[in-house]
Amino acid sequence: MGLKVCKFGGSSVADFERIRAVASRIADMKYNGDDVVMVVSAMGDTTDDLLALSAQISPKNNKRELDFLMATGEQQSAAYMAMMLNSLDVPALSMTCFQAGIGCDGEYGRASLSFIDPARIQDEISKGKVVVVAGFQGIMPNGDVATLGRGGSDTSAIALAAALGADECLIFTDVDGVYTTDPRIVKTASKLEGITHEEMLELAALGAQVMNPRAVECALQNGVSFEVRNSHNREKGTLVTSADRLEGTRVISGISRDNNVAKIAIFDVPDEPGIAGKIFRAIASKGVVVDMVIQSAVRGKSNDIAFTVTRDQLERAVNVVNSLVDSLGASGMSYGKGVSKVSVVGAGVMNPGVAGDVFQTMADNGINIEMISTSEIKISMIIEASCAERAVAALHRQFRLENVH
Repeated sequence: MGLKVCKFGGSSVADFERIRAVASRIADMKYNGDDVVMVVSAMGDTTDDLLALSAQISPKNNKRELDFLMATGEQQSAAYMAMMLNSLDVPALSMTCFQAGIGCDGEYGRASLSFIDPARIQDEISKGKVVVVAGFQGIMPNGDVATLGRGGSDTSAIALAAALGADECLIFTDVDGVYTTDPRIVKTASKLEGITHEEMLELAALGAQVMNPRAVECALQNGVSFEVRNSHNREKGTLVTSADRLEGTRVISGISRDNNVAKIAIFDVPDEPGIAGKIFRAIASKGVVVDMVIQSAVRGKSNDIAFTVTRDQLERAVNVVNSLVDSLGASGMSYGKGVSKVSVVGAGVMNPGVAGDVFQTMADNGINIEMISTSEIKISMIIEASCAERAVAALHRQFRLENVH
């Protein structure tokens, strides 16, 4: 018995049959004595459908109005879910972000949660009701509704679990949990029973699609453990928690692949103080986010600088770099989308021999590494996109992750 915050994604509430199945699951929790707060996403492809409809008016609609429109998808899901629960004799109440006391600030379309006042939710819980909250949204300081960006319902659920002091936070999706790698690439990928916040954050940021990185970061900052489960079965999922709550620490927990990568290189950049700052300040001024940055060893009085961005931001970044090449005194630049980022993630990445095993595995499989970046729990490599799946499979075999749980 306790308070559970349960988030259900769009595929879990895609139609009334699935909404009924979810409502039945929540009813079982109530019958077992638990209090429940639900966070729901928009049904199926509703968000994409709304965007497509708005594009018929203009491809560049006002962001405020877009958010006002986008928020209706989650509100529909919340209302339908509350109706379904009530039809099963489970008292339920749907809430918008305003009614649930969820505040945000920042930009429309990618706002950040700023506070939660859970008083209204707590009052309804005390009356024995299931509270169904529309995810993915918050109220701006000026009273406008704004959305949190893709995957924002995960963040809504984690933040509510923190504000309510929930006993459990369950993230229901259409997969059984967190795997050692994408099972579509490696059939022998294993489902993990548990993983640390830090490892999950790296995997999410490096291309794993199970969780939104902002949600994992929110959980880490607020000390919220959560479990990723499949909404279509009743099996245990993967617990994401602090390292001290896991029985043991694996050397490697997973291999990720990110195809949304583009590479830019600037050649013969003068080796002078402030040059890198000039380059990356100019790039940042155009709203481009830089990921990996590699600077070569000095040759005479110059070196090369290479970095990666997402593919959708490549054109903006290239325009900036082109405008800088002559003023920097560089000899030229190149760019391309034909690369992927493959990463090895785990608490033991810095153990002796791990890096050597990673790089030797790539060599044994004839895969050239173009860029390398490391941290305490990851090794990331930029390679040709055509080699990415082969690299993931080879690294998965090397670290025997088919036997990891």
